[in-house]
Amino acid sequence: MKHKVVFLICCWIPAALFAQELGYKSLGNEGMVAASEKAPVQAGLDMLEAGGTAADAAVAVILAESVVDFPRFNIGGEVTFMFYDAESQKVKVLSGVGEAPLSKEGIDWYMKNGIPEDDIRAALVPSVIDLCVKALQLYGRLSFEETVAPTLKLLESGSPVSSTIRYSLSEVSQDTGWYGGLARTLRKLVEAEQQRTGSREEKLQAVADRFYRGDVADSLAAWYRSTGSFFTKEDLAQHVTEVEEPVSINYKGFTVYKANTWTQGPVMLQALRLIENFDLQAYGYLSPEYIHVVTEALKLSFADRDTYYGDPLFVEVPLKELLSDEYTRLRAPLINMDLASDECRPGDPVGMQALLGKGEYLKAMGGTTVCSVMDKWGNMVAASPSGWGSKAGNGGSTGVTHGTRLKSFNTLEGHPNCIAPGKRPRVTLSPTIVLKDGKPFLAMCAEGGDTQDQNQLNLFLAIAEFGISPYDALTIPRFNTNLFQGSFNPSSDRHQALPQNRILSIREGLSIERWRRLADLGHTLQLDENKVNIGHPAIIYVDPGTGQVHGATDPSTARFTGAIRSKEAAF
Repeated sequence: MKHKVVFLICCWIPAALFAQELGYKSLGNEGMVAASEKAPVQAGLDMLEAGGTAADAAVAVILAESVVDFPRFNIGGEVTFMFYDAESQKVKVLSGVGEAPLSKEGIDWYMKNGIPEDDIRAALVPSVIDLCVKALQLYGRLSFEETVAPTLKLLESGSPVSSTIRYSLSEVSQDTGWYGGLARTLRKLVEAEQQRTGSREEKLQAVADRFYRGDVADSLAAWYRSTGSFFTKEDLAQHVTEVEEPVSINYKGFTVYKANTWTQGPVMLQALRLIENFDLQAYGYLSPEYIHVVTEALKLSFADRDTYYGDPLFVEVPLKELLSDEYTRLRAPLINMDLASDECRPGDPVGMQALLGKGEYLKAMGGTTVCSVMDKWGNMVAASPSGWGSKAGNGGSTGVTHGTRLKSFNTLEGHPNCIAPGKRPRVTLSPTIVLKDGKPFLAMCAEGGDTQDQNQLNLFLAIAEFGISPYDALTIPRFNTNLFQGSFNPSSDRHQALPQNRILSIREGLSIERWRRLADLGHTLQLDENKVNIGHPAIIYVDPGTGQVHGATDPSTARFTGAIRSKEAAF
């Protein structure tokens, strides 16, 4: 059942500006926020109204989402954060993803016993606080105290978890008393910032230092000891937010940016390189041929993901070769326009061979929320906060709930994504920034685990290739394949991570004639009646012709946008 609820913003607005209603699509010229619940969107708008940048607003959104979007995201979770700097016209990636324990004994235990489903040994080092501090230091103007204020207000309200969350707290946690503990921890971090003398950057650093190396770290370390975790205070002290160059390709005048292979992001880039070899315009949007080409390109890209991707700080990933013209020319003919493939077919980018082996050859070596923001200066953020589940525990007195993202590793010795001390897992968290002719065009992110890049590829092609509006792109049928190794099966037997039934899932709305043609091509089809694979994206789009900024989210989900615009702006 589809329904629309519009929430009004009630807050002080400067005389020259006003904010729009929170809904599923917005227009603005002074700032835009597309995120999860209404409270995080409002928190981001408050930062923009206070003169903050997109980074300030995104941090406020992320912190608020760790409360109201629980358990899809929590403060001990992870964030992949992309920032476009309008002044330098450069994109940077901040890796807000924690690491495996440094303990060799712990890693040996995982290799012998596997990665557990739902206790503290399935958690990573909590990374959200350091990510927020780093983003504020590099790209913000406001203080931690200002950006965390909306979250503290939520925690102190008595009922901070949104009623739209699909999971009751009793289903995900035996102890819901983390609100007060987290509020106390966040107030300690504000106190650290207030008491530190020096520059704004030094004051912000005091926030991270108290969390990762001070008394908060002491409390977490004591809780780790009491719960059987392999983490120690050293794990916290050694954690850093890596600031990295993005990976990018040019697609018909659009520069598409993704994070490196500690995420699945390059899957979308590999798929686009393959798709370039086919005339999508001739096929028509959502024609059977269009869906077939995009699906088959994704299958080939996922096969390479599952064979080669891993933390590039630990393993050598042949990413340049995977995205090269030569390798793409070898792989594109594997897309048979008359027949869908039912095989997992990685290639050999080093030896420059189209296939590494024949069918399902696995070489032994390879719950999220959303946040997209744009400010009045043209800076953009696309971020994917996650940290699904709270069964890993609530951090004791700290209230720092932990997720179970360690399950994104596997235990296949020699595989690029095999668990190792201090290593980041290859996560599914995968935001996107797109420039057109060097200027902002899209900031996107989506929920949905392994479907995140599939949904964003659907949306990018609809908007960039066919000129469909962002809101319309979100409401017409999207499709996903499941022919890949699931990212949350940590087994050493990677065949177990492949699905038994290989399907093409399509959202309702496709004609019966197109459905039949896809079946004739050999696709096993499934109607996504419950919308489990639609990904709940959040999009910010800049119209190249008018400069208007659009925010869009899917009206079938509890996701919202809000905009700030000058009174004289006419849309």
